[in-house]
Amino acid sequence: MLLTRIKGPRDLDRLSQEELDQLAAEIRSFLVDAVSKTGGHLGPNLGVVELTIALHRVFDSPKDKVLFDTGHQAYVHKLLTGRQDFGGLRTKGGLSGYPSRAESDHDVIENSHASTVLGWADGLAKANEVLGREDHHVAAVIGDGALTGGMAWEALNNIAAAKDRPLVIVVNDNERSYGPTIGGLANHLATLRTTDGYERFLARGKELLERTPVVGKPLFETLHGAKKGLKDFIAPQGMFEDLGLKYIGPIDGHDIEALESALQRAKRFSGPVIVHCLTQKGRGYTPALEHEADRFHAVGVIHPDTGLPVKTAAASWTSVFADEMVKLGHERPDVVGITAAMLHPVGLNKFAEAFPDRIYDVGIAEQHGATSAAGLATGGVHPVFAVYATFLNRAFDQVLMDVALHKCGVTFVLDRAGVTGDDGASHNGMWDMSILQVVPGLRLAAPRDAEQLRAQLREAVEVKDAPTVVRYSKGVVGPAVPAVGRIGGMDVLRTPAPEVTRPDVLLVSVGALAPMCLEIADLLDKQGISTTVVDPRWVKPVDEALAPLADRHRVVVTVEDNGRTGGVGSAVAQALRDAGVDVPLRDFGIPQRFLDHALRKEIMAEIGLTAPDIARQVTGLVAKLDGRYDSEPAATVD
Repeated sequence: MLLTRIKGPRDLDRLSQEELDQLAAEIRSFLVDAVSKTGGHLGPNLGVVELTIALHRVFDSPKDKVLFDTGHQAYVHKLLTGRQDFGGLRTKGGLSGYPSRAESDHDVIENSHASTVLGWADGLAKANEVLGREDHHVAAVIGDGALTGGMAWEALNNIAAAKDRPLVIVVNDNERSYGPTIGGLANHLATLRTTDGYERFLARGKELLERTPVVGKPLFETLHGAKKGLKDFIAPQGMFEDLGLKYIGPIDGHDIEALESALQRAKRFSGPVIVHCLTQKGRGYTPALEHEADRFHAVGVIHPDTGLPVKTAAASWTSVFADEMVKLGHERPDVVGITAAMLHPVGLNKFAEAFPDRIYDVGIAEQHGATSAAGLATGGVHPVFAVYATFLNRAFDQVLMDVALHKCGVTFVLDRAGVTGDDGASHNGMWDMSILQVVPGLRLAAPRDAEQLRAQLREAVEVKDAPTVVRYSKGVVGPAVPAVGRIGGMDVLRTPAPEVTRPDVLLVSVGALAPMCLEIADLLDKQGISTTVVDPRWVKPVDEALAPLADRHRVVVTVEDNGRTGGVGSAVAQALRDAGVDVPLRDFGIPQRFLDHALRKEIMAEIGLTAPDIARQVTGLVAKLDGRYDSEPAATVD
């Protein structure tokens, strides 16, 4: 096999065109086989095989910087830079599903969110200029989907301002992000894809006019002088050229020879150049090409021959939300949905099918989505903006200043909240309950099970004068966790024995961690430690009934699937201080650091967010209060 002989990019230099085509076929076969066993981003990588080969033949990485927006299409890049052990892809100790500086000097941007690569490229090109590195080049690959993000256009505005600063921008145009790319930019690129190019037109015109006596040649020269206007008419790439960017394309993104030619021309140019490449997401794998929703953007473990999942998926948090949104849509004609290019991943596809005139895909533009939602709410409807928890970070200012300041009734539904695991540091939704604590008037719900998700979503859309947030985990929704009582707005999940007059521990359980908190209570009970477990349901604002309840316990413990700094534990501590309740409090959550990719359960064990770990520490705290603690807890929890 040719692939096994590729240890680095320069090994590509000695391959013939025929061998390069063979290598591309081998890479596709390798990807289908490997990713079907581990899961991962399959469709995007199948679409950039030839493009990645061409990039590494033209540019000299790592001296030249080859950058990938988002990075989920970097599997081919990994294969060509000496990383061909995909057996542990996206698992602890194995290859990351994104570029990783720890893995290779060829990787520059780690796990970045979409639409950022052009900002990185602009900075790197400026650094080359400042340091006089004329033999260093920067090539940035960005998809047509990521070009819908505002950051990309902010960067283009700066890049175009430097006419003599070399920078190659490769637009990987496959008409998709997760699903089909939509919006004005998508329409413009579609025009470029489907219109005969200027050069072809001009060549035919020249041949005809040169055969015309007397006026033929002068007329051709006049037309050639009117190149810009004619180009806009024949192939309207003028949007890019009006910015001051040299445009090359469209290029067949699966023709290595044509790609190399275009990239070489772009590399030699002394200013910023856009190379527009047309690719096919999922190319070479029939099940992916036939999957209209997202062309196998991301898959779990599948049968390589059929593309079908090996295991039947159980009900997920996302699916529960999806079904309830449809019910709400039938009941409430004022409810509309918003997605940022992730209709299927966040579960709004069913709502879109039922109410196609009440769904808005804003592209990869979370900031715009939030402000547009404020406008919708002001206009008299109730928008539900479903987005991954980690991606709401990008729209914080809009949530604060556009939605909250204006008291707009907008509901944000945060999917993949907490530790998500295998996608790595940038995809853990561990920031939302911290950053949203500072937003005045905002109300935040963390449902513990499917029933509570349905109920709290309905409660959220009833709020008309403030933003509301409903956040839940990735993956399978757990069993129902029934309440045994209610105090204020909080559900009581467990109470001590009736004869206990002052229980030892008040355990505040946040969201989907309720089953673990009940397990903690069981372990404490075995140590003779009495425990009350409550689920606040709405963790912001802190329920007024919590402080009086805490005052009747010896210790307060909070457990959350969120960063500890500024999270629910911090809010509870402040509420107790404000109420003059002076009891010891211990907050358990995610440490404030970036977490490497691994299974969720492995990460939870690594950071000590498990029932035995927490019970052991709480046992030690209670023992200390009892005067039974020296250097180690008097009791241990098995």
